Amino acid sequence: MTDTDNWTQTARTWFETLRDRICGEFETIEREAGSDASFDYAEWAREEEGNDNPGGGVRGVMKGKVFEKVGVNVSTVHGNFSPEFAGQVNGASADNPGFTATGISLVAHMANPHVPAVHMNTRFLTTGKSWFGGGADLNPPIPYAEDTEAFHARLRAACAAHNPTYYERFRKWADDYFYIPHRGVHRGVGGIFYDHLECDDAAAFERNLAFTKDVGEAFLDIYPQLVRGRMAASFDEADKRRQLEWRGRYAEFNLVYDRGTLFGLKTGGNIDAILMSLPPEASWN
Repeated sequence: MTDTDNWTQTARTWFETLRDRICGEFETIEREAGSDASFDYAEWAREEEGNDNPGGGVRGVMKGKVFEKVGVNVSTVHGNFSPEFAGQVNGASADNPGFTATGISLVAHMANPHVPAVHMNTRFLTTGKSWFGGGADLNPPIPYAEDTEAFHARLRAACAAHNPTYYERFRKWADDYFYIPHRGVHRGVGGIFYDHLECDDAAAFERNLAFTKDVGEAFLDIYPQLVRGRMAASFDEADKRRQLEWRGRYAEFNLVYDRGTLFGLKTGGNIDAILMSLPPEASWN
């Protein structure tokens, strides 16, 4: 195996371990709410003509009392980008279209409008270069300043442990990225987003993997706290309408602008897994 093959396997093991821990914690929250909801897992295999090892993944979805719909996906795929898409990816080109990608992607849409929805994704890609990317952002239909501050504080701490510039750089990147130009609004209250943390050698890989792990740990620490703090709050029809209209904005972003959605569609990913980010119900008025 090459170094990058070993790196991919190491990253894959972490993403799958994180998936198991997150899903276990979310199921525990459902039990605390008196629900027996559990994740339903479905394996999928990628297809690519002339490719004996295109890879695939596992789509996990739970629909419960607290989590109206939450998807947690892991995948590891190998192959070649289409010529027109290869030039848009770091380290790839029409002449060098090969890639390997492994990652975890999570989106949670909550039953109670007072509980913030959330997105988290971390990934490792290899083309002519190897790098980590990802982040997490909070998407409350009804924002609470204290929840926003707690979420950002936990991500700030994770960043500070690795580089004093990371939080401000990656917070701004999230603000710029998770923006809906045609609406003139942000998708939520932000978080962090990073990409192209390149791994030129083993030391850089270990350093960037450690940071990516801490992003996952930060998410697993803070988000369940926010869910438990709001999941029993009372709400009315006006609150629910506000949530459904906000979900419409979320759907617009994911279908029009989200790079992860585009990457999945352009690389032959599983359609159900790619579109698991869409809310179970939304409205446009």
